[in-house]
Amino acid sequence: MSGRRVIRVRDVMKHQFDMVDGMTTVREALERMQHVETKALIVAKRHPDDEYGMVLLSDIARQVLAKDRAPERVNIYEIMSKPVISVHPDMDIRYCARLFERFDLSRAPVIEYGEVIGMVSFTDMVLRGMLRLREG
Repeated sequence: MSGRRVIRVRDVMKHQFDMVDGMTTVREALERMQHVETKALIVAKRHPDDEYGMVLLSDIARQVLAKDRAPERVNIYEIMSKPVISVHPDMDIRYCARLFERFDLSRAPVIEYGEVIGMVSFTDMVLRGMLRLREG
């Protein structure tokens, strides 16, 4: 058996995230954001068979700000990505980093039992995870 220490996504993910409804306007979503470090908004499912969506702040910059669209007239569903690639909280961060690289992701929701329980990013894996790997 290998002596490698496994750091899991749940060990490095952020537990605080902002979730919005797809019908929310961009202005309303930005006003409701509760977490200063938020770089992405999770878009809630409309029903049990639906999938989660996600809007990055960079999506808002590209699709609303740069195109000079009025944020009070653009709904989140118009600019969101859906479905999103999610990760399981027990995934090894090494595999999570490979997944991000393969699909050109910067962050992803962490889903357990069909519910979003957090967000993980390259930053979380590097700053919180790599040091733990070297300690063990």
